[in-house]
Amino acid sequence: MSLIETIEKQEERLVFDRFDEETAFEIGCALVERARMDKAPVVIDIRTADRTLFHVALPGASPDNDHWARRKSNVTLRYHKASLRVGETNRVKGRSLSAEFGIDPLEFADHGGSFPVRVAGTGVVAAITVSGLKSEEDHAMIVDALETYLGKV
Repeated sequence: MSLIETIEKQEERLVFDRFDEETAFEIGCALVERARMDKAPVVIDIRTADRTLFHVALPGASPDNDHWARRKSNVTLRYHKASLRVGETNRVKGRSLSAEFGIDPLEFADHGGSFPVRVAGTGVVAAITVSGLKSEEDHAMIVDALETYLGKV
């Protein structure tokens, strides 16, 4: 199975029945706990299209990680797909996010680490983002947390 197919399956499987501020806080705290155990220097960000629901910068993360988190979240919220999936699709097609596609690369980054919050019967309502590790590691941290939270391990 290709990386794109794997991510598509994760997106299909990791769907919420409901999602609100309390849910964002619980997932954010679970990600913080995991990052602390791993001593991961990350920023964790959970946001809707117009509102930050959870945000933390852990020791070792830099201000640049805040910008990467915002740019990766923008990709997920625009395409309703994991940023790693968008990036891998672009890589396979030999293209990148650019002005040619109406995308400002200073506002969007198709690197791994942002995952769509999809609610059954509603669609994508938010993005969960981790920034500070390698793309696939940022992505995996989110997927692991969601699998545990949603009981889909």
